[in-house]
Amino acid sequence: MPLSREQLAQRAAQELRDGFIVNLGIGIPTLVANYVPTGMDVWLQSENGLLGIGPFPHEADVDADLINAGKQTVTARKGASFFSSSDSFAMIRGGHIDLCILGAMQVSQEGDIANWMIPGKMVKGMGGAMDLVAGVKRVVVVMEHTAKGATKVVKACSLPLTGKRCVNLLITDLCVMEMDPASHRFVLKELAPGVSIDDVKRQTEAEIIVPSHVASIAL
Repeated sequence: MPLSREQLAQRAAQELRDGFIVNLGIGIPTLVANYVPTGMDVWLQSENGLLGIGPFPHEADVDADLINAGKQTVTARKGASFFSSSDSFAMIRGGHIDLCILGAMQVSQEGDIANWMIPGKMVKGMGGAMDLVAGVKRVVVVMEHTAKGATKVVKACSLPLTGKRCVNLLITDLCVMEMDPASHRFVLKELAPGVSIDDVKRQTEAEIIVPSHVASIAL
């Protein structure tokens, strides 16, 4: 069975580490805030000027003035700080963010990412994605493997690029793949429950490396 959006966020949360400063992209990545492991000290950062995002609020606790970069209402954890967008981007461009978790429209076999626009459709802009993939120490992409029956894991991105050779880990509803820096190809590491290697190959255009042993995704 392919993973649900919540399960994708749970798996992505396993990449968090104690003390990390982490930026969450819009869409599925924002759900990671709900799955920070108990006892782990992680600081979630938002491009609009917030360090210390907490879980999404219950309806009774919504503060319309407290939002993330995707304009969703959020909570702030104890010790959170607020600052200008320019200071936020200084953190990103200065290499002070340990990890970013982003969504994507396409990821190529070499780790290129396209996640900010579809030609001919109205877009609000690329947001902070281009700065994030260039300035963050580790880039994790979380997305569904296909869209409308077409694979999103491609040989080469046909959509405008956000960044080249920047994706370190790819988590989809079918599998987890890690970039091998030597070959510039993804290595299949984990399979969703009930998903086979052939299922992944059939729905993947990109060249990938399949080792002799592939683990199951544990949630």
